[in-house]
Amino acid sequence: MLVAGTSEDAQRIRHWVASVLSPMGLRLSLEKTKITHIDEGLDFLGWRLQRHRKKGTIDRRYIYTYPSKKALGSIKDKVRDLCRMDINLPLEVPLHRLNRVLKGWTAYFRFGISHATFHYLRAFVWQRVIGWLRRKYRRSNWKELRRRNCGGRWWPTTEEVTLFDPAKVRTIRYSYRGTKIPSPWTGTA
Repeated sequence: MLVAGTSEDAQRIRHWVASVLSPMGLRLSLEKTKITHIDEGLDFLGWRLQRHRKKGTIDRRYIYTYPSKKALGSIKDKVRDLCRMDINLPLEVPLHRLNRVLKGWTAYFRFGISHATFHYLRAFVWQRVIGWLRRKYRRSNWKELRRRNCGGRWWPTTEEVTLFDPAKVRTIRYSYRGTKIPSPWTGTA
């Protein structure tokens, strides 16, 4: 919940919300419920929400949403695990598995300020896949490795599949819809 007021106002509203939820059999988790200022930011469903000053302005401040460090860490762990698989497998196997994971993660986080995160993830995935290829072909030099597994270029590809590039995913910023959003409360009491 977002509250326009002081910390004491948020405490009162938290107790009121708890009393409203209790007849429905729901309760607020004390571990997950946090009262913080929006300038300090908060993590919610993998997103980091925080108010920052807009670059190039003096007094304009906006709330930005970008992937949290925990969400980025989880995708990096998945990429590490997938790139630790058996080197006797053909390149298509890890590429298919990585593509599935990367497409899902980028589809979820494309609705925010994720451009820089996607570029970072691109570099991280490339390093991991190239490391897997270097372990697989220990005696190959760099030129031979690129010719065999990257089509003579830099991005890992085979005839069947190409490694998904997170940096090519277009991000979409949330646009304010205001009164166009229908209200579930009609105002009848």
